[in-house]
Amino acid sequence: DSGSTSSYGSRRTSRDNTDKGGLVGLRNLGNTCFMNSVIQCLSNTKPLVDYCLKDSYLNECNITISSMKGSLIKAFASLMHSMWRGTADAAVNPQMFKNQIQKFAPRFMGYNQQDAQEFLRYLLQGLHEDVNRVTSKPKPILTDIDESYSETQKAAEAWRRYLRIDDSKIVEIFVGQLKSCLQCTVCGHCSVTFDPFWDLSLPIPKGTGQVKLQQCFDFFTKEEVLDGDEKPTCSKCKTRRKCTKSMTIFKFPRILVIHLKRFAPTERFRSKLSTLIDFPLTNLDLSPYMSTSSKSQPCVYNLYAVSNHSGTIYSGHYTAYCKNPYTSDWHDFNDSRVSQLSAGSVVSSEAYVLFYEISNHNSRL
Repeated sequence: DSGSTSSYGSRRTSRDNTDKGGLVGLRNLGNTCFMNSVIQCLSNTKPLVDYCLKDSYLNECNITISSMKGSLIKAFASLMHSMWRGTADAAVNPQMFKNQIQKFAPRFMGYNQQDAQEFLRYLLQGLHEDVNRVTSKPKPILTDIDESYSETQKAAEAWRRYLRIDDSKIVEIFVGQLKSCLQCTVCGHCSVTFDPFWDLSLPIPKGTGQVKLQQCFDFFTKEEVLDGDEKPTCSKCKTRRKCTKSMTIFKFPRILVIHLKRFAPTERFRSKLSTLIDFPLTNLDLSPYMSTSSKSQPCVYNLYAVSNHSGTIYSGHYTAYCKNPYTSDWHDFNDSRVSQLSAGSVVSSEAYVLFYEISNHNSRL
């Protein structure tokens, strides 16, 4: 996990940040490549960067129930400002930001190699808490959602209940909703639940050679049989029955984060799957995985960032491939080094976390 101080375009003078900003490396503070990789992916997440660079977060800081009282989002926004200033003379030092994230999540103290997806989860959760519009904790609703509701009404009520507790710009950008259906094989009754998701962790089908991203989605959504010790209680039969469980996406987030489950926990040790997953750069169409009653919403995505992991689980290195939101050029971010990248090199067997933005059908694709 080595850092370097060379940087991209150091001859350049400061210009309009939408033109030349964001092409700046991050110093490696000692095994912090996992953090640098995630920060670069988020630095190219346009709705989040806009929120930080326009200082919109300032009047949304939650100083009542947030554990960080706004200091994490301030440190993150300050880092975004220094990365988007338009100069790339030297790599930015993310130490101030690291000080804050480790206060929020002490597991990131010190300088051990960590998992990028886990770090992303904690970071988004912390940023969300800091700008949560809910400023006093409401009493939880313990009643079940009315069975007589239509599926659309159930989904809307589940979402409303979620927003009572968690409602922020971060949620608006990243959170979607999954529908899971538990169907009794005896009486046929289908019990439906709706859950928010911040990212989708897709299993990788075992086997040789190349796998398409769609196959990972097929695997993730495929019907599962729950029998034997796993038998759930059917809410209609009131007894444990063999059931089938299936999952679909009900609400698509603006930014879809896909985590490829490369690190498989086996009996004795964790191993890494180096399967090449072939993922599309544009027009990832998720309509086959959409709930039937949510057909009207857009569900086509374009890729803009990838967090890559090379090496083994014990000695690995993280980098990021990101598409600049203003110029649409791809770059390779390797700690303090930034270099240009051809779109044809984005798909590799090192891709670990994929960042997709929903395609706006009103604009040119």
